[in-house]
Amino acid sequence: MLRQRLNDALKTAMLGRDKRTVSTVRLILAALKDRDIAARPRGLSDGVPDEEVLQMLQSMTKQRRESIALYEQGGRLELAQQEAEEIAIIERFLPAQLSADEMAAAVDGVIAEIGAQGLKDMGRTMAVLKEQFAGRMDFSHASAIVKKKLG
Repeated sequence: MLRQRLNDALKTAMLGRDKRTVSTVRLILAALKDRDIAARPRGLSDGVPDEEVLQMLQSMTKQRRESIALYEQGGRLELAQQEAEEIAIIERFLPAQLSADEMAAAVDGVIAEIGAQGLKDMGRTMAVLKEQFAGRMDFSHASAIVKKKLG
């Protein structure tokens, strides 16, 4: 489903001569193809599942946010703007992100669900969060919340 949305977006952008969207979606599709090739030895001949695609898209937005900070420090505002435009395009394919309150509630729910007691259960908690909220949660922030609640 997500693959089809990406391919449709590429076709639409090409017809509309939207260069930024075409280049960004092509980057996404190239990264996806690399992941598909790497997944073949694991027996995933049809490609990686949508959950992995969502994680890939999240990591792409995270990389671009880091780049924006570096470009702004270096005074390269035009490159920072380009990265911001790419983030907006990538985020079209991500489900709506959880708010801070929703994220805290989700963490509380998972902690109660698995009976997490302390920091030793942080890995299990994060694994369940990643399974249940793939693509909808910023796991670096979730990790900080889990650490605070379990610590």
